[in-house]
Amino acid sequence: MKITDIKFGMLRVPLKTPFKTALRTVNQVEDIVITMHTDSGHVGYGEAPATAVITGDTHGSIIEAIHKFIAPRVIGQEIANLNHITQLIQGALEKNSSAKAAVEIAVYDLFGQLYDAPLYKMLGGGDPVITTDITISVDYIDKMVADSIAAVDRGFESLKIKVGKDIGVDIERVKAIYAAVEGRALLRLDANQGWTAKQAVYAIQTLEDSGVRLELVEQPVKAQDLDGMRYVTERVHTPIMADESVFGPTEVIELIRMRAADIINIKLMKTGGISNAIRIADIAAMHGIECMIGCMLETSISVAAAAHVAVAKSNVITKVDLDGPSLCAFDPVDGGVTFNESEITVSNAPGLGIREIRGLEPIDL
Repeated sequence: MKITDIKFGMLRVPLKTPFKTALRTVNQVEDIVITMHTDSGHVGYGEAPATAVITGDTHGSIIEAIHKFIAPRVIGQEIANLNHITQLIQGALEKNSSAKAAVEIAVYDLFGQLYDAPLYKMLGGGDPVITTDITISVDYIDKMVADSIAAVDRGFESLKIKVGKDIGVDIERVKAIYAAVEGRALLRLDANQGWTAKQAVYAIQTLEDSGVRLELVEQPVKAQDLDGMRYVTERVHTPIMADESVFGPTEVIELIRMRAADIINIKLMKTGGISNAIRIADIAAMHGIECMIGCMLETSISVAAAAHVAVAKSNVITKVDLDGPSLCAFDPVDGGVTFNESEITVSNAPGLGIREIRGLEPIDL
């Protein structure tokens, strides 16, 4: 099975409600989708969102990176030579992690199809049913409380609360939500780099002292501020999770060396795909560090790939934040992974198991 071509499309899916964080507001998913074609007639699917404020990737840069730099390296390669192909992808150009991820996802999809097995079994197997949290966007306190109660009523047992805009209001937001769902759901806070180290310590200690029990706080300080992350981690009881501070294996090793966080958030769009996500999970497991697997605003194409990784590496990936498809007004994908509110079920179809993507707009180059 040889790669013969890579084609591009745009997939647009409206969100049920606007997605609001300390960094941005988004009303619909707009992702680049690639279809990787082979001489055997098999097709692999990959996806990448434009997340300029986090990864630096835009729609234009994703297309250009794949079309001009990655595709010429991988076209003609045998899918069976998986490790060689991933090295070609990662070495094609610096950064551009989302573009690399889209191509790697399609390659791994084809790798499973080549051996007629679901991807998670090719990665080591596991229980094909996992549970995700759901994101509660930054908003007025009453709206966030109402959204939290509605999510719990839908069966979600973990809520990821977006904060990081105004520290005083953030504290009141969390107290109100905790009071509304205490005993029914765990709370995870995501500050999206919105606080200074001292502000983070103040906010978390204030919540701890008021009786609020949090499962974790994600990326309270700027991505580059590992000293600040360590400052916070050393001064609070609540576990601190690194997200934007950690893209690849090298950064994970440094973060662990510094003891700057308790948990690592793996996202395929940061790691450049599945190969580095697996490396990060293995490094974390060696050091007894838990991982979460997360996603950007993605549909059930690339989130399916993340779910397969989560199943195969469940010994270390103990927390799941793959709610992208649950935030969408509809699922444009036939086949693949099933997203039913908090429950994610990985099918036993070969590769990712995707049969068709509805509404995909071709991009002619």
